[in-house]
Amino acid sequence: MRYIIIGAGAVGGSIGGKLFGQGHEVVLVARGKHYDALRTDGLRLATPEGTLTVGVPVVDGPHALEARDDDVLVLATKTQDSAAALDAWAARPTSAPVVCAQNGVENERLALRGFRDVYGMCVRTPATYLEPGLIAVAGSPRPGVLHLGRYPGGVDDTARRIAADLESAGYLAPVVPDVMRWKYGKLVGINLKNAVEAITGPITSEDAREVARLAAEEGEAALRAAGIDFTGAADHAEYQGKFTAAPVEGTDRAGGSTWQSLARSAGSIEVDYLNGEVVLLGRTHGVPTPVNVILQRIANEFARERSAPGELSAAELREFAESVRG
Repeated sequence: MRYIIIGAGAVGGSIGGKLFGQGHEVVLVARGKHYDALRTDGLRLATPEGTLTVGVPVVDGPHALEARDDDVLVLATKTQDSAAALDAWAARPTSAPVVCAQNGVENERLALRGFRDVYGMCVRTPATYLEPGLIAVAGSPRPGVLHLGRYPGGVDDTARRIAADLESAGYLAPVVPDVMRWKYGKLVGINLKNAVEAITGPITSEDAREVARLAAEEGEAALRAAGIDFTGAADHAEYQGKFTAAPVEGTDRAGGSTWQSLARSAGSIEVDYLNGEVVLLGRTHGVPTPVNVILQRIANEFARERSAPGELSAAELREFAESVRG
């Protein structure tokens, strides 16, 4: 298999680099300064064991790569960039499967419009894009856990082969028949907090924890009203202790994916597909989700105005959240 990693940021770059380091054929797809750095100096992976450089081939789009029968497309962009990326790669004469290694639950639906074989991947890995060409992978002793399965459900030989390659690169890669259950579980258990962290900084205060709790409570209520199953703490118990975020010398992982987007002044974030997904389900099924509405609005304002993460105090955010709840 040749893995084409579309979006070589924190998640895509770390997965691609780890696969390449174990002898698998990988091509990274990047743009701008990141593309230039990867092409000139290779991909640098900062890990708890030290920094290594891998010379992974890199291209800046589908025009630069001939399609092959053994291609696997790994979509690792942010969701707001998924449609454009999928359209570009769907224009190639290919029947390649697409693996959505992303937060949220919208990407698989988008991919299935243009590709026959779509796989979901629930990504749990403490990876950070630090600068062009440099990615920190803090997971130890494994880089992370990647649940994988067909979309909308099921398993097959392709999923098993991909999982075996990921396992050879050090990941835990369980193949599951209900991958979207895992992704919905991550949505309400982790991803709804991303906006809180991006707005206020690390979730260490009681105020920030309370806003995160309220957002998750709304999310669970919306999923239940929609009849959508999702994983909980008990499902993740067997993976506890099998990997953790360890210190990486010379780096500081200050926040998750939404925080990182604001820190880079990217101009857009994926909150519409995280908190916004809960808002959508709530409005569809008659469940109030005012805290997620306010988190979506404020986080988007931060992105549009290129505000730095953490510019609003947790106390102010909690006051906003409690006022909209009535």
